[in-house]
Amino acid sequence: MSRVRSVVAILALAASTLVAGDYDAMFSAMKKAWPTCETIAVVCDTNGSKTALSTLTGAANGYKVMVVDVKGPQDMGKAIGTLTGRKPDAIVLLAGDRIAGDGSSAATFLIQRMAALKVPTAATTEAGVKQGAALGIGPGTGGKLLSNAKVAAVAGVAVPAGATSL
Repeated sequence: MSRVRSVVAILALAASTLVAGDYDAMFSAMKKAWPTCETIAVVCDTNGSKTALSTLTGAANGYKVMVVDVKGPQDMGKAIGTLTGRKPDAIVLLAGDRIAGDGSSAATFLIQRMAALKVPTAATTEAGVKQGAALGIGPGTGGKLLSNAKVAAVAGVAVPAGATSL
């Protein structure tokens, strides 16, 4: 039985390393495009996204990570209030989160409200960039660096060098 647990633990570690690499590209692009960014915020259902959140925070070397827990779309107003008071330097969308993940209406609401407060959003998917994330790179972009120049301008941040604008 302990041998099976060891194999499962090794496989889980290998899988999380692969996912962490996906976030590494996004954080690298953020550091280049937004060098003064020190604090990031993630809005998600922490219980439903434990693994993805753990992977993201593990890849966020050099960043302070603020997590705002939401249980449903009805919690987004409260999340915006919390973020307004704490003013992170950027928001990171957690792909696959059932509440505020890329492509959700809650993510669109979050992106728009935070951009108006001059806080940009980063994502790992093309859907996130189409919604308004100022930059995106990762598995959902095919490894291409994408940007949303219109929202980047609203948020007051630079478009990443070499990014394809959507």
